[in-house]
Amino acid sequence: MTSTAQPITDDLRTSARAALRNIGVTVPKGGDLHARTPLTGERLFGLTAATEADAEEAVDATRAAFLTWRTTPAPRRGELVRRLGELLSEHKSDLADLVTIEAGKIRSEALGEIQEMIDICDFAVGLSRQLYGRTIASERPGHRLAETWHPLGVVGVISAFNFPAAVWSWNTAVALVCGDTVIWKPSELTPLISLACDHLLARAADEVGASRDVHRLLLGDRVVGERLVDDPRVALVSATGSTRMGREVGPRVAARFGRSLLELGGNNAAIVAPSADLDLAIQGIVFAAAGTAGQRCTTLRRLIIHRDIADTLVERLTAAYDKLPIGNPFDDTTLVGPLISMTALDAMNSALARVQAQGGKILAGGKRRLSEEAPAAAYVEPVLVRVDEQSGVVREETFAPILYVLTYDTLDEAIALHNDVSQGLSSSIFTRDQQEAEIFLSAAGSDCGIANVNVGTSGAEIGGAFGGEKDTGGGRESGSDAWKAYMRPATNTVNYSSEPALAQGVSFL
Repeated sequence: MTSTAQPITDDLRTSARAALRNIGVTVPKGGDLHARTPLTGERLFGLTAATEADAEEAVDATRAAFLTWRTTPAPRRGELVRRLGELLSEHKSDLADLVTIEAGKIRSEALGEIQEMIDICDFAVGLSRQLYGRTIASERPGHRLAETWHPLGVVGVISAFNFPAAVWSWNTAVALVCGDTVIWKPSELTPLISLACDHLLARAADEVGASRDVHRLLLGDRVVGERLVDDPRVALVSATGSTRMGREVGPRVAARFGRSLLELGGNNAAIVAPSADLDLAIQGIVFAAAGTAGQRCTTLRRLIIHRDIADTLVERLTAAYDKLPIGNPFDDTTLVGPLISMTALDAMNSALARVQAQGGKILAGGKRRLSEEAPAAAYVEPVLVRVDEQSGVVREETFAPILYVLTYDTLDEAIALHNDVSQGLSSSIFTRDQQEAEIFLSAAGSDCGIANVNVGTSGAEIGGAFGGEKDTGGGRESGSDAWKAYMRPATNTVNYSSEPALAQGVSFL
């Protein structure tokens, strides 16, 4: 074992450089934007950040490319996305290495993120032959009424660190087959995986004869993102991040009559009913609460347990938390890697101090795991906290592995607790009672965009539309008919008769 962080950081730097070279990316040299790793808390490379002038040029280029791309047949557009998926498959291991190095995800989660990208490419390729409109019954004889869908234009994608590649792929694969062009402003915390993805898409474009300008990457701070938010040539801004960020982005895009697709915070809850299979529930709860070190938008943050089984379930969860392997995410035995930064650790500690001041009792975890090998890294124990009421910090989203435990007596009370927060992303109930399950899924149940039965709040599949309600923003990405967010509908009327019939029987001239 080494005694300082530097040798480990050097190893990670070497691994990142090797992954980039395998993918074909020129290794960065110097600059004012720093790639860093939460595994040690130290810097890896310096990169050159995009300027406002770069953002202006990117919008010009993608707008010009759109004018050609929009008239390219959709199945041909799908060929670009198919090739991207093939390249992602070829470089899956290297891409996963970069995700682990930059975002701190354990190996299986990093590989899962890249597989999610491959899967959305498969979905989008199929979608390229299914961008259906509809024929509508006309009230006028000799007339055909129809609905058609057309590309929007330039799509600005602003993504977060916790899914540094997958969320980009959700937006980009679908937007490209819809005929849009894309500008990507990734998190400043994960520039290396962004460079790799952009390079593979550029390579795919070259190989299928598409313009490289159908996609541009802008590495930089919020100033670059603000240019995308405010530019009227950016037809849609798809932004993933905090509710606070969404409150800034949404009104600014709306002020110029642009469109926004917002995927914001989640304060997700699971109800555990008396009939629940506790073995099944524990698996779903622990992964949803502790996976990705609590840094998913779908992380389980509130657990609402029926009073009759609360003590039993809490005892079993406490035992499971006490055994969670925490440490180097490249170690196959590790289940919990580091928080993204010391800032995230400070936010976690602040939340724990506040909930204890409110009377909350820590049942398990909550301590920082200090390491001689990585003294600047933020490794923490996922924490289980018993609370008597849903107030104060419990109603907020802290991007850390904190799970608040509440109890209930009736299903109506549980659903009321569940819905009584401002966020509305993901939810679940563990029950073997069909009536309870159906009530939870009904209009009188969960008010979230995602509602699950006997499945935790994390782990959505790409085939279903992803997104939430209330302060989560209301956007939908990925599967189902989420593609409609990237296109504009047009209503068409065709008169194939020789009579000038007017609607509603109007007589004129």
